[in-house]
Amino acid sequence: MKASGDRQADIYIYDEIGYWGVTARQFAGSLKSLGDLDHINLHIHSPGGDVFDGIAIYNLLNGHSASKTVYIDGLAASMASVIAMVGNPVIMPENAMMMIHKPWGVTGGDANDMRDYADLLDKVETVLIPSYAKKTGKTTDELADMLGEETWMTAQECIEHGFADQLTPAVQAMARINSKRIEEFNAMPRNLKHMITPPKASAAPAPQPAPQPAPAVPQPAPAAIADENAIRAQVIAEQRARVTGIRDLFAGFGGRHQALQAECIEDIECDVNRAKDKLLAALGQESTPTNRPAAANHIHAGNGNITGDGIRQALMARAGYENRDNSNPYNAMSMREYARMSLTERGIGVASYNPMQMVGLALTHSTSDFGNILLDVANKSILQGWEEADETFEQWTKKGQLSDFKTAHRVGLGGFPSLRKVREGAEYKYVTTSDRGEPIALATYGEIFSITRQAIINDDLNQLTDVPLKMGRAAKATIGDLVYTILTSNPKMSDGKALFSSDHRNMASSGIDVSGLDAARQLMRTQKEGTTGRTLNIRPAFLLVPTALETMASQTVKSASVKGADVNAGIINPIQNFATIIAEPRLDDKSAVQWYLAAAQGMDTIEVAYLDGVEAPYIDQQEGFNTDGIATKVRIDAGVSPLDWRGLVRSTGEQGS
Repeated sequence: MKASGDRQADIYIYDEIGYWGVTARQFAGSLKSLGDLDHINLHIHSPGGDVFDGIAIYNLLNGHSASKTVYIDGLAASMASVIAMVGNPVIMPENAMMMIHKPWGVTGGDANDMRDYADLLDKVETVLIPSYAKKTGKTTDELADMLGEETWMTAQECIEHGFADQLTPAVQAMARINSKRIEEFNAMPRNLKHMITPPKASAAPAPQPAPQPAPAVPQPAPAAIADENAIRAQVIAEQRARVTGIRDLFAGFGGRHQALQAECIEDIECDVNRAKDKLLAALGQESTPTNRPAAANHIHAGNGNITGDGIRQALMARAGYENRDNSNPYNAMSMREYARMSLTERGIGVASYNPMQMVGLALTHSTSDFGNILLDVANKSILQGWEEADETFEQWTKKGQLSDFKTAHRVGLGGFPSLRKVREGAEYKYVTTSDRGEPIALATYGEIFSITRQAIINDDLNQLTDVPLKMGRAAKATIGDLVYTILTSNPKMSDGKALFSSDHRNMASSGIDVSGLDAARQLMRTQKEGTTGRTLNIRPAFLLVPTALETMASQTVKSASVKGADVNAGIINPIQNFATIIAEPRLDDKSAVQWYLAAAQGMDTIEVAYLDGVEAPYIDQQEGFNTDGIATKVRIDAGVSPLDWRGLVRSTGEQGS
């Protein structure tokens, strides 16, 4: 691209479209650097190339405010013909050509993969056709037929079909089309396979006037001409070797340094060694180790993201969290190989590193996905451990949330009196709540575990799956410990009295039998609001027992008749299935005979509150010099507090105590 003054520019696309030639990223950067333009002269001589890079270039030009004249200097084939459609006008010498065809590509896999890829090619075709239709005015069906036949058109045929607007006299075309894509074209005229036909104007030379005597002019010696040609050929060969070497150097980096590659190629004094120095400098700017938060999501446009997704899926499948994808090339690799691929697919050389250094680089390099992939798997393990943990407190406690770590106060069941009668035309009055409120505050609970380099080198999945799985279970067990500690320790409430006390009328003294359970149920059913004496009508929903009483509780509550009565006597069990039985081994640690009744879940019994309602644990990751790997912190923010005594009853389990 070159600015030509008066807010005009000349742009030449004389190469393939895409990675091996003109990329959309490179094109966009160069176009932007030209500044404000009123007119663009676009010259095309290209066999086509990558569809999506071509679409991006077409859209960049189509959306540009400048007027555009397109010159097809030699050939506009495949995706290059789509780009040419931005021109108004499109000008072609009489010996230039254009080719349009259906999108094509190569894939592998099973029959379903092939069908999916065919569907993708069809979708791409529907994206390309509107560009031709806008220029030519042809219908979709007409253009589809031309694409299906791989249509080659001369300049005159392009004019007739509307693909071009003006025909100019033939000019000397480029002698060869240097592209491997030529072999892709099935219907290409044979004479174009090797060389474009000479201009028509040269086929019949015009009559020449009779020669006139001319003064003698010194002619170069044949040896001098030969030397000049040899030098020219040598220079051309050296430049081709330089460009090829630079492209090979940048080829292993997933297209991430296209702008730098173009800069090196354009500088004729930049050889491969200088290009390598510039590339290393660019890589050095990216390789500063950083601490990445656990929630950071990295999305890459190059090949690295495909690699990262493949490694993540393969590792998830090995850990048992996803189904194995048989088409994934990373299935059979070890974690050590995953670390290597995370670097090499980003163009980062690891040949000079030993395994410990290579794994360390994979964990700390700013462009590597490896640390985040390991973190994703560990997080999956923690969540599975949390979800699979068999904890009973979730069945009967009230779930809440707090927005910060300040102490909050909850108003219990008796916090509001009965609604007052409002006379016709009278004003509603504001309710006066009790000053009593039970405090609740969040606390943080957590531990740190490490995914070491040695574990990765040894391909030890235990540190990545089993350890965080058990920590997830431990996180939920921590909440369970807090809940049952409150239930069994009988803490004081805001009124200065114990949670279970005679003043609160929620203490019973009987074993597990019909009369004892019925008496405890009556204690809960007759609880009242403190200031007005309004009956709260609370029904017990759960019977909490130590495991030592689980069988007796099931027999007593679930039997159709009363224990000890004759089966045929017709005496029904009045408390049959009145509550769900929850057996909790933590209660055995306090007493093997003490049991509890609790109101329905959601009632004011014991609240378990989480920060912003996020009840699952989460993890933070830190890399650095303090740990030989990745230090991973498992953390949960929760608060547990009794809300009201009226939804709970405790029995000592001993008659007459």
